[in-house]
Amino acid sequence: MDYPSLYQMFQEVSTINGSKLAFRHKRDGNWFDVTWTEARETVQRVSKSLIALKIDKGARASILSQTRLEWVLCDFGIVSCGAVTVGIYPSNLPDGCAYILDHSDAEIVFVEDAEQLAKVFEVRGRLPNLKYIVTYAGPSDPERGVLSWEDFLDKGADVSEEVLAQRGEELGQDDLASIVYTSGTTGEPKGAMISHGNLVFISWTTGESLYIEPFFTTLLFLPLAHVFARLIVYVCLRKAVPVAFAESFNTVVQNLQEIRPHFIASVPRVYEKAYDKILANATEAGGIKLKLFMWALKVGTEVGDLKQKKQPIPAGLAIKHRIAYKLVLHKIVEIFGGRLEWSVSGAAPLNKTIAEFFHSAGVLILEGIGMTENTSFSHVNRFDNYKFGSVGLPGPEVEHQIAPDGELLTRGANTMLGYFKNPEATAETIDEEGWLHTGDIGEIDDEDFLRITDRKKDLIITAGGKNVAPQHIEQILRTSHYIGQVVAIGDRRKYLSAIITLDPETVPEWAAQNELGDLSLEELAVHPKVRELIEMEVEQRNKSLASYESIKRFEILPRDFSIEGGELTPTLKIKRKAVVEKYKAEIESLYEA
Repeated sequence: MDYPSLYQMFQEVSTINGSKLAFRHKRDGNWFDVTWTEARETVQRVSKSLIALKIDKGARASILSQTRLEWVLCDFGIVSCGAVTVGIYPSNLPDGCAYILDHSDAEIVFVEDAEQLAKVFEVRGRLPNLKYIVTYAGPSDPERGVLSWEDFLDKGADVSEEVLAQRGEELGQDDLASIVYTSGTTGEPKGAMISHGNLVFISWTTGESLYIEPFFTTLLFLPLAHVFARLIVYVCLRKAVPVAFAESFNTVVQNLQEIRPHFIASVPRVYEKAYDKILANATEAGGIKLKLFMWALKVGTEVGDLKQKKQPIPAGLAIKHRIAYKLVLHKIVEIFGGRLEWSVSGAAPLNKTIAEFFHSAGVLILEGIGMTENTSFSHVNRFDNYKFGSVGLPGPEVEHQIAPDGELLTRGANTMLGYFKNPEATAETIDEEGWLHTGDIGEIDDEDFLRITDRKKDLIITAGGKNVAPQHIEQILRTSHYIGQVVAIGDRRKYLSAIITLDPETVPEWAAQNELGDLSLEELAVHPKVRELIEMEVEQRNKSLASYESIKRFEILPRDFSIEGGELTPTLKIKRKAVVEKYKAEIESLYEA
């Protein structure tokens, strides 16, 4: 471990690279650059102000905000003075915010704007430990105990450099840096205690696993309340590579064109939606354009297969590929800005078909895996050594093994300290030998690549005694660009069924072409023609499944799953238990005679 703490790593990198670009952010339509020196000055002001407000070592400081520059600078300022960062998803409802603020005993909360501030006001009476509220966008409100960002930064003006340095120098690897609350696909979220050593280690082991040149840049749009996004920030810190912040999740496509990143990190749903849109546009174009698209894709697939096998590309195929790229494939690459060397997919399984599709077009998606409890990283495919359908190789100094019941176990300096205020759950998750029980069912091949087959608790056991992995089935069904989300059902049932949502973009486009364009998505969900369309899509994909895995019946919901509806976590993972409970009546109808 070359740095004892994040404080030391940030101080060294920001000092050495002073005038170089550290961050980019967009305000009022313009991009602004922030150097490492400017970033360090703001981080120090954050730390000094926290010290002035008597936020002691180990005290929790929460951030309730979308991904933005202030989030990251605040995080570095919090951990640099020995306090503990606690992120909250901005999509959380007031009760969800109250749970985390109360459970973590947060003494100060940084909120993005009036919308997030209102959530804190609504539950403030339930938060006896909360002393201060700071808003990134908005004025101070002394009567209600609110500080503006600038007024907060001024609070530490009288704190000396020596006092700040003393707080930072005292920090070690075992000191708590963050409590990251799991998004909770079931039950109340648990707070994973992440140390300085954990975060310094993952910045190294992940950085060693990824191809990053000094001139690279990235665009960050994932929520920073999830440790996956912060992992990217810490890797970029170690590598002194600049991070640009997307304005919002809705502007990602535009911001990709403006920043033209060399690499990005995303969740599978982003790639799935791009895949659906590309195929829908090609199909809609039809005729010679569709034939040209399919030809180019075929050429790209041939080249991609040879690259994956590390075999030379014949001269004739290379010529055809250059033509295919110029005529068709470059348009797909340009969606991501045109300079993308690779991208990472994590937080949920990525369909192999989608990874292979983008690879054939010239966009390399390296699937990886991690969980909050191992600081969001254990495995990833490499830029020059990858297998689609796998989550890659373990990072340097990360151990892995498969338990007798098929569960993946990992061990290393990336393993959390434990769950905050929950020693029982900690003991269930980390055994006496330090192995983290991930809950994933997996296989390790003879080249040490890991393939995840399912979640341990999600396995379906049919009435006939067959073990079925629902995520495998759901991934296959989602390759239909008319299907949005899928939840496979069938535990202790005589056959499998599914809850299906319609893709909110491609289905209305299909409807317009089939004289149904005046119908809403809710009306389309119950229309016989749409039912027939989805039946054909399901039947086609059933051909890829064993008979006991195939979907016999399904229900189409009138809307897509959402965070607000309670069916998705903030990282867009399906809350399977919540879906099953919410649509219990619909599921039961699928098993009526």
